Amino acid sequence: MTSAARRSAKDRALGLLSHRARSRAELSWRLIRAGYEHEEISSALDDLEAVGLVDDEQFARDLATHELKGKGSGRRMAISALRRAGLDAEVAERVVDELAPDDEEARAEELAQTRLARLRGLDDATAHRRLASYLLRRGYDAHVARSAALRALSGRSVQ
Repeated sequence: MTSAARRSAKDRALGLLSHRARSRAELSWRLIRAGYEHEEISSALDDLEAVGLVDDEQFARDLATHELKGKGSGRRMAISALRRAGLDAEVAERVVDELAPDDEEARAEELAQTRLARLRGLDDATAHRRLASYLLRRGYDAHVARSAALRALSGRSVQ
C-alpha cells in the first residue's frame, strides 16, 4: 500500500479507540507494529490527548475499577492489569490505592463468602484450601487470602 493510500496514524488510533479505551502506550505499541513513524505517532497521540480521547488517568481508574469491583481482584492483580495495559508503576499503584485504600481484607472476605456457596459439600479443610487458593489467584496476599477464607468458613459452621 502506498503511503498516500494508508490511513494516518491518528485515523488508525481513532479506529482502535472505537472498540475500547486504550492507554497511550498501548496505542503507541499498536501504531509502531503497524509501521507508523515515531514522530507521526507522537503527534497523533498528542492531538488525541488534547481533546480528551486519550487519557491515561481516566483509563487507569476505569480499568482498576473493573478489576477491583467488577472482577473482585486483589491489589496485586489490579496493578498488574494496569501495568500490562502500558501504564507506569507509579500511576498504577496510586490509582489502585485511591480506589481501594484499606479494604483489601473486606473485599477478600466478601469474595470468599460468594465463592463459598460452590463449596457446600466439602469439609472445612478442603474448602479453606480451595478458597485461599482462589483468592491467591485473584491477586490477594497469602495472609489476607488465608484469613478471609477462615472468616468465611467460620460463618458457614454457624449457619
